[in-house]
Formats: sequence, structure tokens, C-alpha cells
Amino acid sequence: MTGNMRLALINAQIVDPASHKIVKGGVLAEGGNIEASGAEVTAANVSGAEIMDCRGLHLAPGLIDMRAFIGEPGASHRETIATISAAAAAGGVTTLLATPETSPPADGSATVDYITRRARDNAKVRINVCAALTKGLSGAEIAEIGLLRQAGAIAFSNGSQSVVSSQVMRRAMTYARDFDALVMHYAEDRDLARAGVMNEGEFAARLGLAGIPHEAEAIVLDRDIRLVALTGARYHAELVTNSLSLDIIRKAKAAGLPVTCGTSINHLTLNENDIGDYRTFLKMSPPLRSESERVGLVEALADGTIDVIVSDHNPQDVETKRVPFPEAAYGAIGVETLLAAGLRLVSAGDITLPRLIAAMSLHPADILRLPQGRLNKGAPADLVIFDPDEPFVVDPLHLHSRSKNTPFDEARLQGRVKHTFVGGSAIWAAA
Repeated sequence: MTGNMRLALINAQIVDPASHKIVKGGVLAEGGNIEASGAEVTAANVSGAEIMDCRGLHLAPGLIDMRAFIGEPGASHRETIATISAAAAAGGVTTLLATPETSPPADGSATVDYITRRARDNAKVRINVCAALTKGLSGAEIAEIGLLRQAGAIAFSNGSQSVVSSQVMRRAMTYARDFDALVMHYAEDRDLARAGVMNEGEFAARLGLAGIPHEAEAIVLDRDIRLVALTGARYHAELVTNSLSLDIIRKAKAAGLPVTCGTSINHLTLNENDIGDYRTFLKMSPPLRSESERVGLVEALADGTIDVIVSDHNPQDVETKRVPFPEAAYGAIGVETLLAAGLRLVSAGDITLPRLIAAMSLHPADILRLPQGRLNKGAPADLVIFDPDEPFVVDPLHLHSRSKNTPFDEARLQGRVKHTFVGGSAIWAAA
């Protein structure tokens, strides 16, 4: 199938994140865009189209992952554009926002252009660039935001390094506001977090590991929100993982500030106890929190405080993970298991399926000002067909990422992606 063909996907359970409804019907696509969707799209009502019977499976907009390490340039031993796009397609993710933590960092037009061209030539899915907020991701001097936007960057972040200087952050927000650019920030006080390797608390003490307090995240987030109020910049907190941070976000939204936030699928579905006997694949930054904090994050997702769920896809090779816990690298892969892990929350009755899909498609699209992530007429025909009830056991060897550091190794999940489309073209079909 190609995007230029007229394609009718019929007999599906359509998950519409905009209306928060699930209805039986279909989607008609032509020229790479959606022509119609809903109950009226049936085999009897379309003509001149290739018809695909979804046989009652669920159909939704393709997922949009706002935080993914793509590996190129500079770290192709961990991931490549080809491997991450294959993993994304298999997981129903049709758009990735690449973090600026490449080598060299995405702080210049040449690097942004390189990633864009490599993605065009090697990716099955759409890859957009989140450029560096500061030169070299050093936090010392702001990057050329205007030139980077002209080169194609759609957001600006300092990767996994917080901007320490409030003055630099204020300047970055001011320039970003003038270019109507989105500032994304990973909030962490380096001094408070530096000695820690997991969530501070009783469990860390029992394991004999240094902890990272909640305040390490909340202090920087609170500063950022005050700078948003000062500058008026659009701001997205990349990873919010505890109740202190949620309180800050709630107050900011109540005050009408242009603030959104996300959290990772890991923090929504796992907790610090899963680390068990020093499982380094679950060493993450921010660290996995307590079960009570995880529940609070899920409740914040359900009530709309948390806007976005990301995979926080961070591939690491074996040499950096098969070491003692304090020495292990942070990060886990997650783009391919993003949807299936999220369906755990639906199965548990914590959130509805439309709410989950909205946090993985519509809301990221709205924040990034992208046309996809919805089923409206004229939107790109980026779609995923999945069976939310099909169980499987995660086998790292069968995942498409170049690295295999999944926190869900041998986990029992349910929810299989059957087909993925980008611009009306089939890019993935389950065997």
C-alpha cells in the first residue's frame, strides 16, 4: 500500500482521543491524509478504495513520542535512526521527537539538517528534532534558537542536563518566546542529585544505595515556573515524577501559565520495588519512585494534570548495564513497548483507553503544533491498529532496538500492534 492510494480501514473500534469515545466504524485515507472517519466509513459507503477489514480490532492515531534518543550522529553503537524507527513502527509510534543529545549536540543548523536528511532516507516513521537549548548542552550560553527553528527544529531542550543558571534560563525563555518556540526542560538540581542513584527512602536505605530526594526535581521545576511567569514562554516539563512537582504544575495551570508536562511510561507502571536485587535495567533518571508516588502520577494523568506520556527511550549497551548498580548507566529502551505498557493502566481501570491514547497522540501533537495525532479530516493518515487484549511476554531478543536494556524483560504484557501506517502507507504488519 502507498500513501497515494485510496484506503479504507473498516470494521474497527475507533479510539478517538479528541472526543474521548470509542465507536465502531472506519477510516478512509487518500493522498496520505484522512478523508473521513467514523461509523459512516463502511465497505458499502466507499468506492474506488482498497479495503482492509480490521475485524473488530482497535484503530487510533499513531502515537507521538516526545522524548527519544535516536543515536545519530555519534552513538550508532547504541541506536540508529533505522533501528529506532523499526522499533517505533512495531510499537505503533509514528512520530518521534529526537533529543538533542547527539555527538555533536544538535546545537547548530548543520546537525539539525543532518538528522533531518538521515531520517528522510532511513526512517520508517516521522522524526522531528528537538534542538539544544544551550550551546554544547553546557548550560552556559543559549543556542541560536531562531536559526535552529529555520533549520527545522520544533522544540528546544537541554537534554538530560538541567540549566543551572537562572539567568541563562531566563534568557533562553525570553528568546524562545520571541520566536514562539517551545522550551522543554528536564528539571533536576545537580547538587542534590549527584550522589544518588535511586529514589531516596527506606528501600534505598535497605539496599545500601544513596538516594535522590524529590526536592531535586521540584526545586528546579519551581524556579522554571516562576521564570515562565516572568517571561511568558511556552514551557513543557519533560519528566514530572513526584507529588511535589505535581503540586507545582497544578498551581501553574490554575494560574493560566502556558505550562504542560509529561511523565514516562516507566514511572507510571513501575516503582522502586521493581529494582529488586539491584536490577540495573531499572536504573533511571529521574529514579523510579515509591508505589504511592506512582499511584499519584496515574491519578494526575487521569485528571489531566499530566498531559503527555513518553517512552524516555534511552538505549544503553551491555557494558554500561552489566555492572554494579551505582556504576551502571541510567536509562532504558521503551518506544516499542510504550503502548502495551500503557494498556496496563487501562486493564487496571486506572484510566480510560481514549485518555491513554490522547496522552500518547493528541496532546503531544497539540503541544508540538503538529497536524497528526488526530482523526480529523485532512490530518495525516498516521494510524495504528492493535489488539488491546492479546497477551505476550517481552523477549528483548525480539525487540527492534539495537540495545536490549528493557525494564520489561520477561514481563507479561497485553496489547499487540497489528498494523502501523504513516501517511496512509503501511510500515508495519505483525507476522
